[in-house]
Amino acid sequence: MQLLVLILKKYEFMDELLKHLAKSGIKGATILDGTGMAEALVNMEDLPMFGVLRRMLSEEEKEVSKVMLIVLKDEQVIMTRSIIKDVIGDLREPNTGIMFSIPITYVEGLGD
Repeated sequence: MQLLVLILKKYEFMDELLKHLAKSGIKGATILDGTGMAEALVNMEDLPMFGVLRRMLSEEEKEVSKVMLIVLKDEQVIMTRSIIKDVIGDLREPNTGIMFSIPITYVEGLGD
């Protein structure tokens, strides 16, 4: 089993992505709201940043993302990655997202 993690900056694709995953039989995912490091740094009062830089960063659009966590059987990983890339597009494009998987050595509570 593997944990597939998708950090999606183009979160407007989330609904379409969920539909495609559900149609393919992937029905269990957890979706969290995410905040990028730049956003967190802007909000730190004790960080010695130049005033102009802090103002610039705080006036820009808020850096929001969605974090999707999916526990998958090994044989589902390639198909799921393919669906994500088909819906989202090339993840190498700037401000799109990051996807990776981590092997799971123990899992409980999946209902299987």
